[in-house]
Amino acid sequence: MRRRTGLAMAGVAALAWGEWLNWRWSRVLVGDSEGTSEAVVVLGYRNPQATANVINRWRVRAGVRSVDAGGAQETCVIFSGGAPGRGVAEAQLMADYAKSVLGFDGTVLMEDQSATTWENITNVIPLLEDVDRIKILSQPAHALKARAYLRRQRPDLAERLVRADDYRPGEWVVVKPLLALYGLWTLRGLKADERKVSL
Repeated sequence: MRRRTGLAMAGVAALAWGEWLNWRWSRVLVGDSEGTSEAVVVLGYRNPQATANVINRWRVRAGVRSVDAGGAQETCVIFSGGAPGRGVAEAQLMADYAKSVLGFDGTVLMEDQSATTWENITNVIPLLEDVDRIKILSQPAHALKARAYLRRQRPDLAERLVRADDYRPGEWVVVKPLLALYGLWTLRGLKADERKVSL
């Protein structure tokens, strides 16, 4: 009985830790920039099949809900991700899902050459020059890494970063501890000042 109770408590603790870490990452390197225009950058994930995979579908849904949460008068969604091998670009698959399945009829731009997160940011920079607010959408750890990359490449544009709707309590709750472990590994190269919660 004690063993079961101990395992249950460890499980609850792991779930709470995963929630907390993902919540925290969603609030790092963002500010409260205001303005009438914004861009929501949705980063793609490895997608060798002909339709958007489960991770890219979630990212698109979260990107669309981030548009609704912004209140900006002019918002564009930028899908970023190249083609794995000779397949269709992740950006195209995500844009197709947004339009055909979610019925998104807003402004869509695509960046379809990137193979890495660094390239995602490098290649979307020209599309961000004229917007007042920038939201980067992915799982919270990956989005934080991308915001850090924007800060390194273009600190002036990083001043325009605001929160995307990439974290919701209870969403992906069972896998959040795994996402947290993976996030800790992928974020190990960030500097101390890139890890501080902004808000």
